[in-house]
Amino acid sequence: MLLFKQNENGLSSLQEKPFKLEKEIQRLFEQNLAVISDYQLIKSEFSIKNSRIDTLAFDPENNAFVIIEYKRSQNFSVVDQGISYLNLMLENKGEFIVEYYESGLPKLKRDEFDWSQSKVIFVSPAFTDFQNQAANFKDLPIELWEIHQFEKGIVSVVPLKKSKSAPSFKQIKTAQNADLEKVVDEIRIYSEQEHLENKTDEINELYEQFKEAILRLDAELEPKALKHYIAFKKGKKNLAYIKIQHNSLKIFINLKKGTLNDPKNITEDVSEKGHHGTGDYQIIVKDSRDVEYIMSLIKQTI
Repeated sequence: MLLFKQNENGLSSLQEKPFKLEKEIQRLFEQNLAVISDYQLIKSEFSIKNSRIDTLAFDPENNAFVIIEYKRSQNFSVVDQGISYLNLMLENKGEFIVEYYESGLPKLKRDEFDWSQSKVIFVSPAFTDFQNQAANFKDLPIELWEIHQFEKGIVSVVPLKKSKSAPSFKQIKTAQNADLEKVVDEIRIYSEQEHLENKTDEINELYEQFKEAILRLDAELEPKALKHYIAFKKGKKNLAYIKIQHNSLKIFINLKKGTLNDPKNITEDVSEKGHHGTGDYQIIVKDSRDVEYIMSLIKQTI
């Protein structure tokens, strides 16, 4: 990422200000967690057994725990440490739930926590090529986020993307590694293809039409497959999501009741109905006749 400041003579580079301590990164991240991500802070410095987790957070979209670790050095193993933390959580679910209850976040029943969507995020000013490659498995619940601070109070946070050709982590699952075995069996990363499996060719094609139309609305939009649907996100913001059914698509628009301009009145108010994800407006589509009009509705979220 290239960052510049503009002056009378044109552009000049912004001077980066290195973090002196990991604690600086942690403090900055925790104080602005809701701005940087959709996650909610549960506890800073969460101690369990003989381990200490820098930041324990919660993902309300997936009802899942998120462990965040901060690093200044580049001499650590993202896979070994990440798997160790995930296994620690899976073996001590009750203590994590108690910590959630004590944090004051909205109450959930014990069976509403989704352990299959747990993840570990490492935050650092830089990662080595080896660390990037080690984490580059499509179904590995470990993410790398780069953070930099510059003069003028400018901060950049960039989640590193996994390559489109990333292999499956299950390919290296071994019976000799009990921690790895448990994590691979219990935690899942979903894909678009899984949502499209066992659906008709017509529904697959219909999804692709709407996907392409949504992505054309903004160059920064990206599809992200979650457990119950495929979300279309711009940064941390979820604009719309699609639930693929056998004979139709359910499209949800992430706007609150009363804020959508829908002159054709084709959306349904689902604010009082139970449904996965966010957004108070739902459309059930079985063909692409209204695709342009539906895009005009989704565009209101941008």
